[in-house]
Amino acid sequence: MSSTGLASCHECDLLQRPSSPPPGGTARCRRCNAELYRNLPDSMDRSLAYALAALVFFAIANAFPILGLKVSGNIVQTTLFGAVRLLYLDGMWPIAALVLITTQLMPLVRILAVLYLLLPLRVRRVPPRPHLAFRILQSSRPWSMTEVLTLGILVALVKLVHLASVVPGIGLWTLGAAMVFIVAMALAFDPDDAWARIAAMRQAGRQDRPASGAGLVAAAAPAGETGVAAPTAAAAGLFVCHECGLLSRPSPGAHDGDCPRCGARVHFRKPASIARTWALLLAAIVLYVPANVLPVMYTSSLFGAQNDTIMSGVVYLWVSGSWPLAIIVFIASIAVPMLKILALGFLAVTVQFRWWRMPLRCTRIYRVLEVVGPWSMLDIYVIAILVALVQFSALATIKAGPAAIAFGAVVVLTMLAAHAFDPRLLWDRTENVHA
Repeated sequence: MSSTGLASCHECDLLQRPSSPPPGGTARCRRCNAELYRNLPDSMDRSLAYALAALVFFAIANAFPILGLKVSGNIVQTTLFGAVRLLYLDGMWPIAALVLITTQLMPLVRILAVLYLLLPLRVRRVPPRPHLAFRILQSSRPWSMTEVLTLGILVALVKLVHLASVVPGIGLWTLGAAMVFIVAMALAFDPDDAWARIAAMRQAGRQDRPASGAGLVAAAAPAGETGVAAPTAAAAGLFVCHECGLLSRPSPGAHDGDCPRCGARVHFRKPASIARTWALLLAAIVLYVPANVLPVMYTSSLFGAQNDTIMSGVVYLWVSGSWPLAIIVFIASIAVPMLKILALGFLAVTVQFRWWRMPLRCTRIYRVLEVVGPWSMLDIYVIAILVALVQFSALATIKAGPAAIAFGAVVVLTMLAAHAFDPRLLWDRTENVHA
């Protein structure tokens, strides 16, 4: 919630004054039921403890092998970075970069950003330039995919047990622990509480200066606009920052500016939202075909060579008796990307042709898209683990195919398209707001 005592819903833009939820409770939008903020008791201490534990386990998970494969006395082991390195040496540098960013760089950035903010606050100090840490933390959130990686390793294990003896490494168990603590850290961290502590210390004259906005000032609460019938923030002439949640009032005639608190660029609506969504979506549609038609993996062994597509991998899991994993891989790697494309296309058409009949249902669709988006990376992680472990020269080797690059691009493009789409446009019926 902003310092004004008002909150603007990030999904429907309704301006409202939410009531204080009980400890552990959540305040939700009166119109679309989106989460506004949470009341998290002992947020700083708990999130700091989880972040420290996550950092320790994440460091161990990257220092030790996650899996080993034993064939005829030969053992091949791999770390997370080792899998990235082999993909790069095989010429699959786009996939190597994607795996490196989503499984190592972004989780580490999230952990370090929380520690950077909370360690000084714990000793009653304001960290230097905290607004940058908040923005980095917010931007890295959708690209940190340790949960998907853990499930990908499980799917790879099922495939590997039919080839040789699998030896779980220390890195596997510590990666699972790191995943748990990263999730716990994200759930316990309360940015509103951190901003409130920073504001209180600044008012007490301790240190640091607030970020300066270009012609913006923090907005005061409009009188009498506190109920369900309150206007949207855009109709009230207010910007809402998607990075820190602050409401601010622009200079007369201005259509954009910088947030006075965190310095992020703010607009009434995301600029060219529909045009950018369509551009990214059409690129994803073009790449979706080769991603499912071309080989995603090449396997060579004493018994010959085999080219696997995403669908053939699902069939293999089903035939081998691992039907629960086959269903998961089918949903994550085939159904979800296709449904994301169809759903985003439907939302873009809804806004473009001004179909205003079911904004709540469309908002729920968008909410689901944001949740399921990262899980399409499952097959990429399975390929990375298999490529790193099945390296027995003449006995058996696995290499990534061209479909892996196309599929990784589809995942990234659909996630960017969902981010480019502004769900508030679904509710803009009478407000004079430019998309």
